[in-house]
Amino acid sequence: MPKKDIGLTAEQYKAVVAIVDERMKEIRVTREDFDELRAIVKQLAKAQARTEIALRNLAVQVGRLTDTIGYGLEDIARVVLPGYLERHYNVKVEKLERRFFKLKGRVIESNLYGEGLRDGEKVIVVGEAKSKIYEKDVKSFTKNIARLNKQFDAEVLKIMFGYFVHPSASKLAKEEKIILVA
Repeated sequence: MPKKDIGLTAEQYKAVVAIVDERMKEIRVTREDFDELRAIVKQLAKAQARTEIALRNLAVQVGRLTDTIGYGLEDIARVVLPGYLERHYNVKVEKLERRFFKLKGRVIESNLYGEGLRDGEKVIVVGEAKSKIYEKDVKSFTKNIARLNKQFDAEVLKIMFGYFVHPSASKLAKEEKIILVA
């Protein structure tokens, strides 16, 4: 029933109440939708947590696979390169091995290192085995060799061994006098 002095007729009051009731029903539906959405978000959060765990596990497995491929490639390089160097560069090297160098608190790894002879002169072979060799890999290898050069008492033969060599890597390697074998 209308209150006094509000300026609404009974019909207007009923119309306003009907509109408010209708809006309240919409709000209830909206609240129900909100509650349903909230439940869905909780389920998604659980699914996201499981996805993150699965991604971490996948990253670990990919890392192990990368190591396996990398070490396998190094093994191939250790078998192939001595004969290749002898045939193409007249360098006789008995074996290639992984070697770690300490420089100013920094450790630099060479996964292909060996000492050999060319025309009776000592030659040091320093190399890197990577499945795919890109320009950035050649740049990184060049920086490491520049740091190591002071460590060596003989000519350094720089070599990179991989399954694939990108053309940009070939160009830079040629400029840096790095032997690429694929």
